[in-house]
Parts: sequence; C-alpha cells; structure tokens
Amino acid sequence: MERQKRHTKKYNFRQPDLKELRNLTSYVLDPLGFKALFGKLLPLLTTQVDEGLMSTLVQFYDPLYHCFTFPDFQLLPTLEEYAYLVGIPILDQVPFSGLESIPTSQEIADLLHIDESLVKAHMTTKGGIQGLPSEFLIAQATVYGKAMSEDAFEAIFVLLIYGLVLFPNIDKFVDMNAIRIFSFLNPVPTLLGDTYVSLHLRNAKGGGAIVCCLPLLYKWFISHLPQTVAFKENKGCLRWSTRLMSLTNDDISWYDRVYDGVQIIDSCGEFSNVPLLGTCGGISYNHVLARRQLGFPLKDKPNNILLEGVFFQEGKDPQGLKARMVRAWHKIHKKGRSELGPKNCITLEPYTTWVRKRASEYLMPYDYPRPTPLVVAGPSTLPNQGVIDDPDDAWTSLLPQSSKFWKRRYDRLAKEKANMEAAHEREVKRLRATYLPTSRASRDP
Repeated sequence: MERQKRHTKKYNFRQPDLKELRNLTSYVLDPLGFKALFGKLLPLLTTQVDEGLMSTLVQFYDPLYHCFTFPDFQLLPTLEEYAYLVGIPILDQVPFSGLESIPTSQEIADLLHIDESLVKAHMTTKGGIQGLPSEFLIAQATVYGKAMSEDAFEAIFVLLIYGLVLFPNIDKFVDMNAIRIFSFLNPVPTLLGDTYVSLHLRNAKGGGAIVCCLPLLYKWFISHLPQTVAFKENKGCLRWSTRLMSLTNDDISWYDRVYDGVQIIDSCGEFSNVPLLGTCGGISYNHVLARRQLGFPLKDKPNNILLEGVFFQEGKDPQGLKARMVRAWHKIHKKGRSELGPKNCITLEPYTTWVRKRASEYLMPYDYPRPTPLVVAGPSTLPNQGVIDDPDDAWTSLLPQSSKFWKRRYDRLAKEKANMEAAHEREVKRLRATYLPTSRASRDP
C-alpha cells in the first residue's frame, strides 16, 4: 500500500554576497589570536552551503515539536552545538532581547575605535531600523587594515560578520540589533533563536525566505549526516530527498566527544523547556528531544508537559511571552551526568515507537525510497563534511595565496621592531639624562 505524503513548501534563504568580507581576511595577521577573541567566525565566510540540501532539510521541520522529524528519528540544533561550532561560549546572563537601550553614536564609535563624527554621518534608517551601511564599514576596515591598526580593524571586521553573516536582515546593511548583540558578545542564544523563529514562521506561512545564519545551520546538519564514504560520494547521484528519507536511526552521526564535559541548558525559569529570543520573535525548543546528540540516552516517550510549544512574532505578543522569557533566563537550569546518567547515546523502543508514530501522523514530505531509486542529477560530494573532526575548521583556505598577506605581516613585524627600538632608545636617553649628571657631580672635587 502506498503511503501518503504531505505537500512540500517553497523556501529560499537570505544569502548575502560575502566576497568583500573574504577579501578583508587578508588583514587578519594573527588568526589564532582572532579565533581566541571572537570565535570560529572566519570559516563561516567560506562555508559552501549546499542549498539543495538545506531546502530539503527544512521540509522536515515539525511545527508541533519545533524540531526536524524524520521517519524514525528527530534532530534539532542545540545551544551547546551552536556554541561549539561558532567557537563562542554561552555567557551566564540574559541574552539579547531587543529591550536594551540603543547605543549612542559615541558608544558605537568607542566600540569600533573610530571617530564619532564618522558614525553620525553614516547612521541610516532602513526598514524602520537604524544601522550602518556595509559599504562604509568595509571602507573603514580596509583603511585600518592597511594601516595595521589591529584593534580598529578587528572590531569593524567582526561587526560586519555579525551584521551580514550571523544576523542577516537587510542587504548591505548592519542593523542596530547586530550592533547591540556584538557589544554583548553573547550571540549564541540569539543565533539559535533566529534559526527556530524563522523556520517556524516560514513553515506557518507556507514557505518564503528563511533568514538566519545559514552557514551555521548547514554546519550543524552535516555534522550529523553519515560519515561513510558511500554517503559522501553519492555515486548514484540520488536526490537529497531520497538520501535523507533513506536514513535510519543507526545511520546518523549522533555524538562527538567534544561535548563530554558540557552541562546542558535543559530549561529556564518557569518554562519546562528552553525559551529562545531571536531578533524577530521568540520560541521554545525542546532539549529533551536532543539528549542523544549530547551523548545521553532517550529511553521513553517524552512527557507532553516538557514539550510545551510557545511562539511569538515581534510586535505580536498578546500573552506577554517576551517578558516571561527574559525573566526565565535569570534562572537557568543545567543538567549533566549526575542528573541524566552515563553517556551511552542509545535509544530504547518506547521512544523510537513514539517518533515513528509522530512521523506517520505528520506525514513525510517525500516518498520512501524505492528498491531501485531513480538516478537523477545531484551533487556528487558533500562540501565541508566532517566539520567536527577538523579542529582548525579548514579556515586556512581563507589565506590569500599571493605575497600580499606575508608582506603585510612582515611590515607589521618590522613596524613593531622599529617601535621597540625607538622606545628602547628613548629609555636609554632618559636614564642618561637622569643619572649621568649625578654621577659626574659626585666625581667633581
């Protein structure tokens, strides 16, 4: 008997042109220091997102449980995974809510190490929100990069990444939300919030543009796809829909040891799950469904109380959910081995039966694979596979192959050497001026 399937929806993704941002990477003279200060932002600039894969993934979004439901398993991005992939820790504080005060021109100038007059002259309003044109910021970053003014260059460059990559909104525009989030340096909850809010909203609307940090969502998803040569190579050139529908519970790469010591943010305040605030609304996500992704077992059907689904769109919040979510983040509930038991990454039949029942009720968006799948055009390999396994995240592909990069590095070191020699010379002169007359006077009869 042929199984029913539900209709697929037409989605697209906001993907800014990052060519100019990639060009600016040649001014990053200390990549390891940059990574230590700001996280793994550089790899996001060169992540080759397979849009066909992502368009297929979002068809599996489950609006009831705020996750991706497949035939016999579920996957959902978590705070802990996003924090690792972007290399930025989750600070123990209330994340960005949009209720924070708007920084003054002087505060923004101080943040970027530039003149206040420049900020004032270029502050613009687009789509009802203030911000700075990326063209202006790219020009400033270039000036300070060439001058080897590291603090100013890095601040402007990182803000550009926040505004155009992490929190894309309006094309070629870094809005005030991105500026405020950059000033807090606690972007992970907002990144995950934007992902869920956009997925949920577009699903409810029946399609449209998903606006979130797509390279990060992509990195998260491929970290769970099978690591086998056969799956990566896809010699049969199968469609992504066929490839994903054929996956079983046992095929998924569930867990990586990098999460061994991680304490899970399991719930917050009065919420039985985790409330997330994005730049355009708020939503809950159910960490109880993701425990296997962090090494813990899934034994039974989750209690429905733990899966309470809440959602609001910015400007449409009659229940006052935003205020409740902000309050909830004052009391974060974390769990680890002592509460969840040993890490064995298993699932038991009661949980798997529950997932399969949900998949059957919700219907899958694609046919189950036939014994002999149709051969159609598709990607032969999966770009950026194995993101977890590569500690340096292949960011070095950003480095220009020309001699420009090394010349700038040499010039910077030469400048530092000259400055140190000049400072040494000044100190010698000062010491001579201070002590030499005294020693001469002591020798005079």
